[in-house]
Amino acid sequence: MYEKTFPNKRFKHTLEFLQKHIATSETIFDLGVPNPFSKIMIENGYTVKNTTGEDLDNNQDALQNEDYSVFTAFEIFEHLLNPYTVLQNVKSDKLLISIPLRLWFSSAYRSKTDLWDRHYHEFEDWQLDWLLEKTGWKIIAREKFTHPVKKIGFRPLLRLFTPRYYIVYAERVKNN
Repeated sequence: MYEKTFPNKRFKHTLEFLQKHIATSETIFDLGVPNPFSKIMIENGYTVKNTTGEDLDNNQDALQNEDYSVFTAFEIFEHLLNPYTVLQNVKSDKLLISIPLRLWFSSAYRSKTDLWDRHYHEFEDWQLDWLLEKTGWKIIAREKFTHPVKKIGFRPLLRLFTPRYYIVYAERVKNN
């Protein structure tokens, strides 16, 4: 997946956001199979469990059966048809989610060869906020950041200053 372009800036920003909000003593359940960022979290002292490749639109058992104190989903929700149900089944009280933002100058991503590597949702920040609110989460911190590319052209120029990623830290709303 990252054979030609390893997202160093995105991973650095994501790790700094994670470290700001989550202690290394907490157990993270990371949505998605083990990946380069899972390895980075482990290298930085976090205990990380991942899903095993199951279709999370149809089966959220792993969310209920694993022991974890923090739920993370880094660039996963845009691939799900039903992120609402996933969020309803998270059993921890803390979560971190990042998504690529919908860009007006770029169409939705769709791999022609990998059926799992397609974006069903191209989120705007308010859409993720609303999804979290509707499923019982309160956003504590949020950031947007750019992801410039080393190419020449109009779209690469726009990527220099147009936020590409949105990351949030949220906690479950407690009903007293």
